[in-house]
Amino acid sequence: MLIGYARVSTADQYLGMQEDALKGAGCEDIFKDIVSGAKTARPGLHSAISHLRKGDTLVVWRLDRLGRSLAHLIETVKELNDQGIGFKSLQESIDTTTSGGQLIFHIFGALAQF
Repeated sequence: MLIGYARVSTADQYLGMQEDALKGAGCEDIFKDIVSGAKTARPGLHSAISHLRKGDTLVVWRLDRLGRSLAHLIETVKELNDQGIGFKSLQESIDTTTSGGQLIFHIFGALAQF
């Protein structure tokens, strides 16, 4: 099952573009937050992660929608991987369910930090 997660920083921003992309990628459920990426409390992300099961994949529109920092991004994806859950980022074409995707994730994660 593909589970989507979308986030914008303020209520003035629009989630629609991310939601459309996630639906187009085949996400069955999409969880959302309107909160700064620097905030640790993200109820939508917590709900998405709680909803995921082994064999599922968490899908985001772009890497920076998931992680507060490179360290947080890598930690989150590692925790998912440890539970048998994949990760996809649509804009960066990353899919950690493949070995090539795992390598690209680490490279793009470093670039996203900049």
